Amino acid sequence: MIQFNCPGCRRPFSVPPEFAGRKANCKTCGTPVSVPVAPAALPKIPMRMRRLIADAKQMADAFAGSQLIKVRPIAGDPPEAYRVEYAVRGLQRGKGNKPAPREQHLVEIRLTSDYPRLAPQCKMLTPVFHPNIDPSTICVGDHWTAGERLVDLTVRIGEMIGYQAYNIQSPLDAEAAMWADLNQPALPIDPRPLRPTDA
Repeated sequence: MIQFNCPGCRRPFSVPPEFAGRKANCKTCGTPVSVPVAPAALPKIPMRMRRLIADAKQMADAFAGSQLIKVRPIAGDPPEAYRVEYAVRGLQRGKGNKPAPREQHLVEIRLTSDYPRLAPQCKMLTPVFHPNIDPSTICVGDHWTAGERLVDLTVRIGEMIGYQAYNIQSPLDAEAAMWADLNQPALPIDPRPLRPTDA
């Protein structure tokens, strides 16, 4: 029903939507009255879009003051892809395929059309030596749930780079897994907490 008042005497009216736009005179005061058109319902924002908007705000807020993790949206509005720079001590392949220190790492995070039901696609853009990371992917799928925040995933990737987190049972890089197994007392390489205090 469309509800409105007479502009003259303020008498309330309630009429079916099919009377929208019709004109008549108020039976109480005689003032000409037009039945207003019902306001169009606001389009409902799809769940994935709401999630992308929430992610963008959380990512911007969580890492705004971080010296260790810098986040930059690179595609979409709201963003569907991010480039993340980590100032975390990690490893890369050095001479003779031996692990060598690396202080700066670049990661790309893409939120596919199936996100958040499926994990984001994450890949390294810089060399890395880690059991659960290869040039094409970062293994985050085993832990992903649709309710997980993108902020938490971003932190977890940094923890992986610094060897605070790794899994040698099902590695993507068997050589790095063997190295991690033999060098457990020296790990993590970067023990600093990466989670922002307010995240």
